[in-house]
Amino acid sequence: MPDTMLMDEAIGAFLEALRQGGRASPATIDAYRRDLLAWSRFSQGRGETRITQIERGSLRAYLMAERSRGVAIRSLRRRFAALRALYRHLRQQAPDLRDPVQGLTMPKTGQRLPDWLTVDQARMLMQAPVSIPGVDETPNGFIRLRDQLILELLYSSALRVSELAGLNLDDLDRHGGTLRVLGKGRKARVVPVGQPAWTALRAYLVPRSIVAADGETALLINRRGQRLTVRSIQIRVQTLGKTRLGQALHPHTLRHSAASHLLQSSGDLRAVQEYLGHAGIGTTAIYTHMDYQQLAQVYDRTHPRSRRSGHDSTLSGEKI
Repeated sequence: MPDTMLMDEAIGAFLEALRQGGRASPATIDAYRRDLLAWSRFSQGRGETRITQIERGSLRAYLMAERSRGVAIRSLRRRFAALRALYRHLRQQAPDLRDPVQGLTMPKTGQRLPDWLTVDQARMLMQAPVSIPGVDETPNGFIRLRDQLILELLYSSALRVSELAGLNLDDLDRHGGTLRVLGKGRKARVVPVGQPAWTALRAYLVPRSIVAADGETALLINRRGQRLTVRSIQIRVQTLGKTRLGQALHPHTLRHSAASHLLQSSGDLRAVQEYLGHAGIGTTAIYTHMDYQQLAQVYDRTHPRSRRSGHDSTLSGEKI
């Protein structure tokens, strides 16, 4: 197969072979046609027009994008079957062609995948109102600014709610633009933090200094100046979801949203695995390490809340 073979040409040849072979029903061929052309449009939107450009990460990004649109698992499995059949046919014509489907797995029918927000929903959630009636009794809108920081850090750095509640002031490195978190099994990892989160942090620290109890090291505190609990964060996120999106929201939804948006944009599963600090995402259970600088580059290039604009000069050289 020539390296220049276009995706639509490959799909057309595959569908014609199915028709000529007579072993697939017209309904099956029509379903394959719809699924494969939808995949082709998605891939071409990413600049992938030739069949040899497609890699495993490209297919993951497509399937994740379909899931984020609300496509059911049964339909995802049909799309996966169409891709597998296409590459089986192509490799019969060109045995040396790389098969990006190989190694991919799909969840079983009925298996529940985590919920996440679309990028537009995430943007809407992050648009902080000037004030919220009933919550600005504390000095300088402390509650409002703290809640905005909660949302920014959950989404910007894909934190577990327990990791967020456990953050201390000295876990944030403003000079490096990173955050040190203590995950499951007390395993530490370093993740990037987006520029909007640093902006929210700077705004929050002023009223925090007024409210905090003497000697309190926690980043997030309650009205009494003490560390905010996991349950309190869950309640605040749920309330903010209802207020800004009209739906109840769980902190883990923001973690999954951050991961899925990064994966859709980059197709780099290894970066997402390191970003989340666990063995895999979705159906993947393979843990792979990568250099932090590579992770930071992927984050800055693809995450909707990245630090594309560069470091804020007022933050440089400080560690809090």
